[in-house]
Amino acid sequence: MEKNKYNYLVNKYTPKENRLTNGVISFLIGGSMGVVGELLRRLWSNILDIPLKDTGTYMIITLIFIGCLFTALGFFDNIVNFAKAGLIVPITGFAHSMQSAALEYRNEGLVTGLGANIFKLSGTVILYGVVSAYVFGLIRLLLFGG
Repeated sequence: MEKNKYNYLVNKYTPKENRLTNGVISFLIGGSMGVVGELLRRLWSNILDIPLKDTGTYMIITLIFIGCLFTALGFFDNIVNFAKAGLIVPITGFAHSMQSAALEYRNEGLVTGLGANIFKLSGTVILYGVVSAYVFGLIRLLLFGG
């Protein structure tokens, strides 16, 4: 089959996304995640009597735990199919990527399975997160002097 005909068939049968709808859903779900994060901070502040400025760590740990638990129970992917990037971009998506890799390769052993593959999905996020933090830190240093 010639390349142009193949590309035509692929484009014809590839489902079309409604980017506006996906963007609105992602915005609303991502915003809801922000609200949940703030509610968790307030909850930890009231329950454990921790100053509000120090509760961010507890909130992040809670969201990571929930993301990993939902992945282990098998329904995080179903939620993401609806929520789109609203759940993949925050810390829950990072936790999901590591947990799903750990679950997928657990039978291959601790070193060759889990150790070699746990960052398979999340490695890109780590790489570009570190690079962008370095670049923006350098820009800040050059523009504002520290």
